[in-house]
Amino acid sequence: MNPEEALVSATDYPLYVVTACAGEKRGGCLAGFVTQSSLQPVRFLICISKANRTFAIADKSDELALHLLGADQRDMASLFGEESGDEIDKFERVQWSVGPAGLPILSECAAWVAGPVVDRMSGGDHEAFLISVSDGGAGVHEGQFMWSDASGFEPGHPG
Repeated sequence: MNPEEALVSATDYPLYVVTACAGEKRGGCLAGFVTQSSLQPVRFLICISKANRTFAIADKSDELALHLLGADQRDMASLFGEESGDEIDKFERVQWSVGPAGLPILSECAAWVAGPVVDRMSGGDHEAFLISVSDGGAGVHEGQFMWSDASGFEPGHPG
């Protein structure tokens, strides 16, 4: 067993959908490497795989939106985690509205926040985006869709 495997295999965490827009392009992907990083001001750290189409859009976006998935949202998690935006328009399959800075805001989630990217750094095969929360709201779903709930998912992007 690798040194990190014991910790990683014992850890469970909520999954989110992060959305971005740059010009006419929209993107969204499932994200597990997410955490609130500050209380004052409220900030979240969102890590996006560099192999993901959404990364290319987020990299050109001034703001990002983060959606916490409810416990009953396996289909939504599958769409944004197992399908690639290179092959389908995920937003044709869900209800959403235009939010701050033109960001896609999912109508179905447990809660969401959005805000400007205030910093970023490489985290290895993921890029870490730090956002400062400027908007958000409650959703209609309860609970949290967890990493353990996504067992069997196959990533929609290469690598």
